[in-house]
Amino acid sequence: MGEKRFYEKLMDSFFVIAGPCVIEEEGLTLEIAEEIARISSALKIPFIFKASYDKANRTAISSFRGPGLKEGLRILSKVKRETGLPLLSDCHWPSEVEEARKVLDVIQIPAFLCRQTDLLLKAGESGLPVNIKKGQFMAPQDMYYAVEKVRSTGNSMVILTERGSSFGYHNLIVDMRSIEIMKGIHRPVVFDATHSVQLPSSNFGITGGERRYVPLLARAAVAAGADGVFFEVHKDPDRALCDAANAIPVKWLKPLIEELLQIWKIVKGGRTYEK
Repeated sequence: MGEKRFYEKLMDSFFVIAGPCVIEEEGLTLEIAEEIARISSALKIPFIFKASYDKANRTAISSFRGPGLKEGLRILSKVKRETGLPLLSDCHWPSEVEEARKVLDVIQIPAFLCRQTDLLLKAGESGLPVNIKKGQFMAPQDMYYAVEKVRSTGNSMVILTERGSSFGYHNLIVDMRSIEIMKGIHRPVVFDATHSVQLPSSNFGITGGERRYVPLLARAAVAAGADGVFFEVHKDPDRALCDAANAIPVKWLKPLIEELLQIWKIVKGGRTYEK
């Protein structure tokens, strides 16, 4: 499927981005991807498999970062061959984009880097859809300028992701109005349900989280008009090497998405209220 057709398919359907925060090892990554592929087939909606080959913005120097670009892309290539799922991963540096575009279907810009002009331009030049995560420090209206940086390359295939805003130290809050505001930029808007329940760096350099609120916020975001939802999932979240406290078990995924689909269909068929 061509990049433009793939992007247009996302615009016409509720879709899900899901996978482990980081590639821990090949077998586990494939196991999670195979379960996601089964859910995608059963629900007949687009899924994008997400896993980071390098988490370059972790708090502590001792934190696990992943296998790196070369090995990570090898594992992701195998995921695509064996499951058929399209792939998304983070690029932190412009120099990574050329290699990443050979394997990925969507390039993700991490929230902390959503204003990095050179990275946004290089991602746009890849010709792939670009998912820009809204910085925790950014007003939703200002994501327009990040979109324009990508569009200046001739690439208008942009997705915006809401992932919560800084609310004092070690806490995030989600303003659901931001979904409607960013939809005004006329690009698909995704809600990152797992990062939004983070308690950043709250446990002596390790990010905490409140997993129990993931379903609640996901339902609220779809009711607010989100076009898709992002989940970090793991076979055993409490033992995950990254974002353990906010990742959800894979077994939650199918029943939760079935609920979200019902809400999405109601919102899609609802009336528009104007002044």
